[in-house]
Amino acid sequence: MKRWVLWMISLGIGISFVVLLLLQSQYTGMMVKMRKEQFDESVKRGLDQASHDLERIETFNYLEGIVSNYVEDLTQVDSENEKPHSRKVLGNPTLMGVQRFDTISMMPRLSLGMNQRATMGISTQQFQMAVRNAYLYQKNILDEVVYSILYSASENSFEERINTKVLDASLRMALEQNGVTLPFHFKILTSDGREVYRCSDYEEKGSQYAYTQTLFRNDPSNKMGVVRVHFPDRNKYVLGIGRLMMPAMIFTLILFVMFMFIIYLFVRQRKINEMKNDFVNNMTHEFKTPIASLSLAAQMLADESVKKTPAMYDNLGKVIDTETKRLRYQVEKVLQMSLYDHDNIALKPVELNADDLIENIIGTSFALKIERQGGTIEADLEADNPNIYFDELHFTNVISTLLDNAVKYRREDVPLKLKVRTHNQGDKYCLSIQDNGIGIKKEDLKRIFEKFYRVHTGNKHNVKGFGLGLAYVKNMIRQHKGSIKVESEPNQGTTFMITLPTLKA
Repeated sequence: MKRWVLWMISLGIGISFVVLLLLQSQYTGMMVKMRKEQFDESVKRGLDQASHDLERIETFNYLEGIVSNYVEDLTQVDSENEKPHSRKVLGNPTLMGVQRFDTISMMPRLSLGMNQRATMGISTQQFQMAVRNAYLYQKNILDEVVYSILYSASENSFEERINTKVLDASLRMALEQNGVTLPFHFKILTSDGREVYRCSDYEEKGSQYAYTQTLFRNDPSNKMGVVRVHFPDRNKYVLGIGRLMMPAMIFTLILFVMFMFIIYLFVRQRKINEMKNDFVNNMTHEFKTPIASLSLAAQMLADESVKKTPAMYDNLGKVIDTETKRLRYQVEKVLQMSLYDHDNIALKPVELNADDLIENIIGTSFALKIERQGGTIEADLEADNPNIYFDELHFTNVISTLLDNAVKYRREDVPLKLKVRTHNQGDKYCLSIQDNGIGIKKEDLKRIFEKFYRVHTGNKHNVKGFGLGLAYVKNMIRQHKGSIKVESEPNQGTTFMITLPTLKA
């Protein structure tokens, strides 16, 4: 499958996951909002019902008291043997400013009306009209009486009219009837904000989301009051609906992360495959030269037509020995990296004088090699304590690899200049190798220590190598508890900085 097809499929799946997460979060937000609105509406209905019940109970109790007084008056009449149709006003001649009606004297009126109708000879229609007019009149009188009773009931102070136990019970019952079973706290305030009561277990938690209901709404403003109710667990209840969606969102998020991780592995695997292909190509070129040299030497030795002289035998022997060593070095390098992958490199660290070893490497190998290239190497070894604990063979390979890279990646237009410096920083041994070569681009700096990675220099195979050298260097430094950093600018050169722990003097 083509690369762009895979990228399009990956992009489509990724966008689908993101959209799905957004839709789930939006749906969760809508559900939370609907649950909040539903809860608010239920609480408001419950508070309105509790307020209405409070007023109804107050009126009922007041009328019940009036009826009780009236029954007592009737009992007193019976005890005094007074006639029921007497026009005497029983008890107090006024009832909260409204004159009582002697209802007992009105009981025979209906039969009287029927007799009058019979004697007077009036029609049924006229009688019905008379009854209706009498009803309307009596109804208006009754409305005035009830209104006076209710107004008289509100003459008590607001504190006296509030029965907190009744209000508490009414609130609980009304809220439960509207589906609200959460624990709540309430307090009662007058119309001017003065607090007159709060429940015994009152706490402020959740009071920022309090619900307010007016009490005695039809009374004058100075007779009104409010009850303020809040629910400590309101937010937990409202957001609880979101918890139902959390598993789905978490599962979707996990799938999205796994998908992105698979894409990352896919891209990384493609890069590794490209680097391995590059490695195989470079390895082929690295092996071609010594194999060709060995093949040519073997042919010359086998060719009887070529006259063999001691000098020729000596030259062919040197070629065979040199190319065999070269092949063995390359094979060992690959084997070392294979062992490094499995952490099976056998290290034999010993106490070393790093400055002396560096000076020996420069003097015996690289000084002549650099001079042949028309370059110079400057060694400024000023470490006061150059003693480190390192495997001598691998330390030599590390320094040789860095110097060899400086020679490989030199610029053709300017002479090569190498500077090797050492110094101490606290209990650390610091080594820097600086060149003026082609440098490394910023995007390549992050990857130069990866195995098989090689910085391309135009012609893919103009510089031989497997892309293993710097990976090997970093691994050796790390295994000896050190660190390595690199700074570089294209066409300006590269500086490798190594820090290692020193031995106490």
